[in-house]
Amino acid sequence: MAKTTKTTTKPVTVKQATFELLRAFGIKKVFGNPGSTELPFLSDWPDDIDYVLGLQEASVVGMADGYAQATRNAGFVNLHSAAGVGNALGNIYTAHRNQTPLVITAGQQARAILPLQAFLYAERASEFPRPYVKYSVEPARPEDVPGAIARAYYTAMQPPCGPTFVSIPIDDWMHPAQPVSARKVSRELGPDRAAMDELVAALTAARNPALVVGPGVDRAGCVTLMVQLAERAKAGVWVSPFSARCSFPERHPLFQGFLHASPGQLSDALKPHDLVLVIGAPVFTFHVEGHAAIFDGATAIYQITDDADGAAVPPISTSIIATMRPALLLLLELLPETKRAAPQARVLPEAPKPSDPIPVDYLLHTLGQALPAGAALVEEIPSHRPLMHKFMPMPGADSFYTMSSGGLGYSLPAAVGMALGRPKDRIVCLIGDGSAMYSLQALWTAAQRRLPMTVVVINNSGYGAMRSFSQVMQVRNVPGLELPGLDFVKLAEGMGCDAVRVSRSAELPAALARGLAHDGPSLVEVMVDSAVPLLYAQKS
Repeated sequence: MAKTTKTTTKPVTVKQATFELLRAFGIKKVFGNPGSTELPFLSDWPDDIDYVLGLQEASVVGMADGYAQATRNAGFVNLHSAAGVGNALGNIYTAHRNQTPLVITAGQQARAILPLQAFLYAERASEFPRPYVKYSVEPARPEDVPGAIARAYYTAMQPPCGPTFVSIPIDDWMHPAQPVSARKVSRELGPDRAAMDELVAALTAARNPALVVGPGVDRAGCVTLMVQLAERAKAGVWVSPFSARCSFPERHPLFQGFLHASPGQLSDALKPHDLVLVIGAPVFTFHVEGHAAIFDGATAIYQITDDADGAAVPPISTSIIATMRPALLLLLELLPETKRAAPQARVLPEAPKPSDPIPVDYLLHTLGQALPAGAALVEEIPSHRPLMHKFMPMPGADSFYTMSSGGLGYSLPAAVGMALGRPKDRIVCLIGDGSAMYSLQALWTAAQRRLPMTVVVINNSGYGAMRSFSQVMQVRNVPGLELPGLDFVKLAEGMGCDAVRVSRSAELPAALARGLAHDGPSLVEVMVDSAVPLLYAQKS
């Protein structure tokens, strides 16, 4: 019998094994805010991986989220134990709702003193970020850390993508461990052929079908396929409620508009259609109560989603679980040409007129006209989103980003991460004054790195969305809605960012042009009319 030679791999430290994994996964940046339990990981930092410092943990996660969306690879985050993770939870929840792949690591106190409830320890650390992470663990042994990070990466990148979490005790990093080789895991899921045949038959027979597109289409890089499908089907295209990305060019003649998050208004918009196909979105995301007549059975509803949990939610529909690219390619292959007439294109509004104080619609139209080619807009203006939809149409793929969660404090740091991931493009953060105060410290990172980024702050001296909701809900004398006295020029300049304030319409075009051309980050504070449009129909 021939002898077999057993080969052994030379042990390395947990830290060395982790950095080799990051390199193998193509992770070139680590986003963090350091604490004492992270110092062994941060010591002797390698030259080939960029450590991006943020000044608060929620901003750090937001930056990693924007960077991950720009690069379509997982963002790697290093947080402080317990309190640091607590600070970050708002944007961890947003990453969960955004379906953004993140690998979040956090320090933990030394294993030897954990039973003594040591200072800065995290009790049941893996439970803290749940249920808003796909995988969460504090490895049982130091040598298990690299394997846990590998699993966290594969899980984060598997559709539906999302954040994962690994808690790592301070004394684990220098322990010996076996290297962990990166491996390939496929990420596309093909649709069931019988279900697709049924969908094609229904779509072919429909008199007036509608397509409802969500962020999953743009996340998958499938906007061009989506346009081809709409043109093949001659179907009107609507955007799903609260879609966080632009999955269809909004000046295309088949584009019909944006669906409300009100059950009644959404049902009214879709009522003329005998078939609705929802692609890359839930069926449906609502924000206020009301009767959803769309579920009464008169309209056939189909859904294509990569989220099996989301497919289980609708009270009515046929859901096909698949990733976007194979599903859209098969649909285009199977769907015959149709003889039905294309729906009428929507009528675009006239350009708004300038006046003083500056109307928000005029600001949005002017900014839309000023955006350079290839620019990306990262938005957080919930009270003005209907006006943005009306007067600032987005061109399509990789042009628009916002938060799916509704939680403020995301878009400014996300714009920083986006600028790091797309250094050749101008990144524009369009944000309200109330929203900006949740994460203003992100400007410091942008200024330190001279990022190609322009922040446009709409200052209406208050929480506009809450003003609107107080009218819809017919509640009065609500405290805490006014924000007088904020000076974003001084705040931005204090962090090293170029800034200017505009209060007259005549000054606006030049100020925007200057900010968009500035070498490095700039901020334009625009003082606007405090009137806020209603987000939903007022209660009767």
